[in-house]
Amino acid sequence: MTTLKQTPSQTVGPYFAYGLCPQQYDFDFRSLFTPVVADREAAGEHITIVGQVFDGDGKVIGDAMLEVSQVDANGRFPESREEILKTGFRGFARVGTGTDPHKRFVVETVKPGRVGPDEAPHLNVVVTMRGMLLHTFTRIYFEDETAANEKDPVLTAVPADRRDTLIARREPNVANIYRFDIHMQGEKETVFFDL
Repeated sequence: MTTLKQTPSQTVGPYFAYGLCPQQYDFDFRSLFTPVVADREAAGEHITIVGQVFDGDGKVIGDAMLEVSQVDANGRFPESREEILKTGFRGFARVGTGTDPHKRFVVETVKPGRVGPDEAPHLNVVVTMRGMLLHTFTRIYFEDETAANEKDPVLTAVPADRRDTLIARREPNVANIYRFDIHMQGEKETVFFDL
């Protein structure tokens, strides 16, 4: 059976597939970026972030794309290609939810350090998907960084009853896997930042 591909009217545009996540649309060439922020030899606590993107009706979105950026375990962004090759830490990943049979995003990384004394460890996330002409910005914080989260200036600026939408939770009985779902609308809508 032939699988039909999406047309430009069903997504942000053909450049989305060709240039950013070609595997998501069954094209034969590879992305410039992968869902791997840190190779196995990179220093730090290796973790996996797993989640899904949901629409306002609670349905899983199979054509969203996430871009993730973060500092390394020491709180630094890589400064050169040479440093990336030497350390195995890229600081950036791109993943489409259409690349996984369960329409999940799976990001392999190391737990980030702190950029400054008051900032909690976090990942910056950009979400792009069908029907959106502009991408959205959010963050992923960690449930096991409670003390740091309580001082983080960005997280504490979010109303207390909405902060949990920015917290990744460790999967029970599974080492180093955090669950973080993104809700684009609805009662559990993830907090998005106006940048």
